Amino acid sequence: MSDRHPWSRYVAIGDSFTEGLGDPDPGAPGGNRGWADRVAEVLAGRTDDFAYANLAVRGRLLQQVIDEQVESALALGPDLVTVSAGGNDIIRPGSDPDEVAARFDRLVADLRRDGATVVVFTGPDVGMTPVLGLVRGKAAIYNEHIHAIALKHGALVADMWALRVLRDPRMWAPDRLHHSPVGHATIAAAVLDTLDVDHELEPFTPEPLAARPWREARAEDLGWAREYLVPWVVRRIRHTSSGDGITPKRPELQPFGGRDRP
Repeated sequence: MSDRHPWSRYVAIGDSFTEGLGDPDPGAPGGNRGWADRVAEVLAGRTDDFAYANLAVRGRLLQQVIDEQVESALALGPDLVTVSAGGNDIIRPGSDPDEVAARFDRLVADLRRDGATVVVFTGPDVGMTPVLGLVRGKAAIYNEHIHAIALKHGALVADMWALRVLRDPRMWAPDRLHHSPVGHATIAAAVLDTLDVDHELEPFTPEPLAARPWREARAEDLGWAREYLVPWVVRRIRHTSSGDGITPKRPELQPFGGRDRP
């Protein structure tokens, strides 16, 4: 790995994954830190005059990312772009991973047109997750497309499916849809590894979880369904989004200094 790196203008685009939901930080714009901020912190400490923007907004579907974020990102003149998009489409009933991938292909082609380094993401293995586990097959198909698209356009792949530690429940926030702070830190380390940038983010080496009584686990599942699943379903029925009225937390490239935090 390299201590220095060639990038000075980093723009992150996408949905809640990149916005940083699940990693609350009252001191961060928008109230969330997230893996992209953590990556920017490390990159800022490895070069001079580093700037970072994050245009991601929770709940955004792929077409919204294309329509609202791609040209705005390119207008900032980035030399590094990370993009994770399409996951919200894949988990919706009736979506076609082949069709979603065809649009993602064109998105990556646009991001690469000025020569920026582009990092794309496969989705994590959600086979162990209630509800999301039902779309595991579609997610796997979409992931295969992501690898092919990256190869076609010379993009890098941060492979979340291969990051098996993400199957640990401690990697996830209470809503089971977004990653916890330790999950975001783990993803940040994976992205930096993909970029071949040296970092001091320690890998998560969990102790095995103790077996839980069946009744306790089911009670927790019911509580989760009431608090998180039902509101998600209601939003789908009403055609609303958690991102309605939300704006990007870092819409402009700004100098970004590292922070002495794990």
